[in-house]
Amino acid sequence: MTKTFHEISTDDIIDNPFKLIGTDWMLITAGTKESFNTMTAGWGGMGILWKMQVAFCFVRPTRYTYRFMEKNKYFTLSFFDEKYRDILNICGTKSGRDIDKIKETGLKPLETKMGNIYFEQSRLVLECRKIYFDDIKPEHFLESKIHNAYPEKDYHRLYIGEIKTCMSSE
Repeated sequence: MTKTFHEISTDDIIDNPFKLIGTDWMLITAGTKESFNTMTAGWGGMGILWKMQVAFCFVRPTRYTYRFMEKNKYFTLSFFDEKYRDILNICGTKSGRDIDKIKETGLKPLETKMGNIYFEQSRLVLECRKIYFDDIKPEHFLESKIHNAYPEKDYHRLYIGEIKTCMSSE
């Protein structure tokens, strides 16, 4: 039986974003039902920028999801209950280049009205239209210990997306 999702206002999100992203994690997904990839992320945020409600996330160019983020105008951020931690661990440690994450995890992809991918197991989904990107520049670090996050010098790309749809299964 497919779980029912309904659109909600972003004003109705009651989750603490620090816990939601930093502790609970999320899946960043980009692509279409014919070709997409998803990855686990624990860096990002939500807020107001340029008079828009936005979400932002970070993807390293070495990640398989990066090519999907670059190619598509939209991405989704999917949030899960703790019981799906194993799925998030797999999606954060295995590459879609090497395994079929859907087959490996049992994730059930669903399609938004705009044709973007999210997952039946999620409880909260943000569908975002990319409005800005920029690359992390190490010469702009004001705190020297930040360099420790990049031993391979593989700096993230920041993506900011205007939240177009917010869906909940609760």
